[in-house]
Amino acid sequence: MLRDLAVTTIPVAALVPYAENARTHSDDQVAQIAASIAEFDFVNPVLVDAAGVLVAGHGRVMAAKRLGMVAVPAIRLAHLTEAQARALRLADNQIALSSGWDEALLAIEIARIRDEAVVDLDVLGFSGMELDRLLAAADAGIDEDADDAPEPPAVPVSRAGDLWRCGDHRLLCGDATSLDDV
Repeated sequence: MLRDLAVTTIPVAALVPYAENARTHSDDQVAQIAASIAEFDFVNPVLVDAAGVLVAGHGRVMAAKRLGMVAVPAIRLAHLTEAQARALRLADNQIALSSGWDEALLAIEIARIRDEAVVDLDVLGFSGMELDRLLAAADAGIDEDADDAPEPPAVPVSRAGDLWRCGDHRLLCGDATSLDDV
């Protein structure tokens, strides 16, 4: 069932942290979240239950306080039971940990962001060592001439009619549009 969820603005002072929140946030991580909010704005609303107790977004609220924000966007999940809210607090964090990265695509995307020089890479949340490794991989994989065909040799190795074995496969040199070659 898809519910209509409305984003509303709630004063930071009115938000109640969940007293038994099992998720921890280091000062460094809160600083990263604050840097992300400063760069991109507060684009991910916090989630609260009917009583205004945080379900998700404890770190974002800590970052908002660090930035001196007086209000944040929020979605009130009044339809959840207390047990569902407790379960969602854990699932929201744990399920995200189950994802992974396509390292090659990640490296390319970070290199594109670096090359556009619009956003400081520090706001991405990766350590300096991770960024260095990914950027080195992206830079090593860049071949400006990758799509250029090599010049043919002066003396060809193969001629029409040659049949090459490639393991269990065969490669016939010829013209695919000629019935004689096929």
